[in-house]
Amino acid sequence: MFKVTEAAADQIRNAAQQSGADGMPLRLAAHTRPDGSIDYRMGFDEESDEDITFKCEGVTILMGPEYVPLLDETLLDFVALDEGDQQFIFHNPKDPHYKPPQG
Repeated sequence: MFKVTEAAADQIRNAAQQSGADGMPLRLAAHTRPDGSIDYRMGFDEESDEDITFKCEGVTILMGPEYVPLLDETLLDFVALDEGDQQFIFHNPKDPHYKPPQG
């Protein structure tokens, strides 16, 4: 199951509000790169008939069924890497470069 932290959910809601996409679901996609690492994509989008849709921390998430195997067991977080540098981080044990969250 894909999960979203409370910090990520708050940032997703803020981003939706700032971009005029308030209330729209967040679409996720992932592709395996040639080195085996995973490239993640996300953005606000309308739901289509074939989408897998679920709620996590109050955010509606969409993904095409082809991405479910790659994104299953992933945790989306929003963290401060350095002072003033915050970003979304995908913690995915299927990624060969995966490092479990600290703390």
